[in-house]
Amino acid sequence: MLTRKQFELLMFIHERLKEAGVPPSFDEMKEALDLRSKSGIHRLITALEERGFIRRLPHRARALEVVKLPESVAPSLTASRQKGTFSPNVIQGSLGRLKPMSTSTDGPPRGAMVPVMGRIAAGVPVSAIQDHTHNIAVPPEILGSGDHFALEVKGDSMIDAGIFDGDTVVIRKSDTAQTGEIVVALIDDAEATLKRLRRKGDSIALEAANSAYETRIFGPDRVKVQGKLVGLIRRY
Repeated sequence: MLTRKQFELLMFIHERLKEAGVPPSFDEMKEALDLRSKSGIHRLITALEERGFIRRLPHRARALEVVKLPESVAPSLTASRQKGTFSPNVIQGSLGRLKPMSTSTDGPPRGAMVPVMGRIAAGVPVSAIQDHTHNIAVPPEILGSGDHFALEVKGDSMIDAGIFDGDTVVIRKSDTAQTGEIVVALIDDAEATLKRLRRKGDSIALEAANSAYETRIFGPDRVKVQGKLVGLIRRY
């Protein structure tokens, strides 16, 4: 049985995944649960792990696997896992998500084909999004309505969001985004970068998820949103 705070944390992560496609950061968890320090979040995560609701993945900072939800919330989800058919989401770090791809024994992974448009900087911005280089199969459950494209991540500025160098991010095309969402931003029509967008008055802040990088602030006419993060694919 979960305590109220344990249940709140589990459901907060679950709901954020449903809404944004990525789980909250430790700071967001702390704020949502009205805790004074991140150590309280660490204790709650440890308790959830001990009770079998999440599992830590080795060799990845704060990488968690969501194993189940309480039966009162998702009895069908728990039942499917007991039958051996449960396929968990994988939460990488504090803000990334990897969904397992459907595979067959006699062919490549099955999924919707999404164009890969080169690399995106998770660090110092690079030149604007390149032309179509190849396609990648993406699990259909990651995709919603609208057009999508994928980008290979280069750099480490989003590692605390669970987005690592070499990952492939799946982006839903959009020219708007709400504050707090991870976006592909085009700066001065010349540089593209993957960052969390924050609005500060008439300015736009592009915020890294790595303390080694400073938040960059621009006037609204200098930044164009190209799309929003909806999924992440990682190969081991």
